[in-house]
Amino acid sequence: MKILIVDDTKLSRMMILKRMPPQIKESSTILQGENGQEAVDLYKEHSPDILFLDLTMPVMDGFEALNHIMEYNPKALVYVITADIQAKAVERVTAAGARSLEAKPISEERLAEIFSSHKDLSI
Repeated sequence: MKILIVDDTKLSRMMILKRMPPQIKESSTILQGENGQEAVDLYKEHSPDILFLDLTMPVMDGFEALNHIMEYNPKALVYVITADIQAKAVERVTAAGARSLEAKPISEERLAEIFSSHKDLSI
C-alpha cells in the first residue's frame, strides 16, 4: 500500500506516522510532502492508496490541492487532518470529496478506524 502524508510541519507528519497501526506502517510505502503543490505532484506521480492532507500550508493550501486531486481522480481516498475544524472547513472539504475532516492531533484509534473502514486497506 502507498500512503501519502502532506503537512507543512514535520512534527505533524511524524505524529501521524507514530500513531499509524504498526502492521500498516511496516507493510506500506510512506510518501511525504510539505505543501499543497507537493501533494498534487506526489499524488499524480505515485497514485497513493490513501492521502492524509493538512489545510493550512504554503505554496498551495489543502483546499486547492484537494480540488486538483479530486479533479485528477474523483475516487481518491483523502482524509483531511487539520487544526481548522470549523464547520465551514468541514463543509468545504466534504463537498470537494474528502472522506472526512479530522482534528489534529489524530488518535491511534481513529487512524485504525480509517484503515479498517476500507477493506482494501484494512489491518
